[in-house]
Amino acid sequence: MSTDSPWPKLGDGDRCPCLSGATYGSCCGPFHRGDALAPSAESLMRSRYSAYVLGNVRYLLATWHPNTKPRALQLDPDQRWYRLDILRTTRGSMLDTYGTVEFKAKYRHGTAAGEQHENSRFTREKRRWYYVDAI
Repeated sequence: MSTDSPWPKLGDGDRCPCLSGATYGSCCGPFHRGDALAPSAESLMRSRYSAYVLGNVRYLLATWHPNTKPRALQLDPDQRWYRLDILRTTRGSMLDTYGTVEFKAKYRHGTAAGEQHENSRFTREKRRWYYVDAI
């Protein structure tokens, strides 16, 4: 059985896919490994985007609110996310219990390019941020 994965692999010294300007090891990597919790709605949004880039379904499901989480999630390995732009955040800090993050994420699928524009809702329960849905 082949262990080849269609998803990119990153080391801690590589640039983080969320385009924060930080390395993966000092940005989204600790969240993906379970070493830390995202401290804000925006950091959870960035880490979820990076999880889509890396094909990390386990993390995506773990950070989806139980009331809105799908039973399963199948990612298309031919869809490659390559740019995240955070447009606006509302609340979502360490002192809040909810927040929104409006973003645009660009992708390629085969020879076609696309963009997802979304305003995502997040909630914080017991010190942990969750993605709820898009508004």
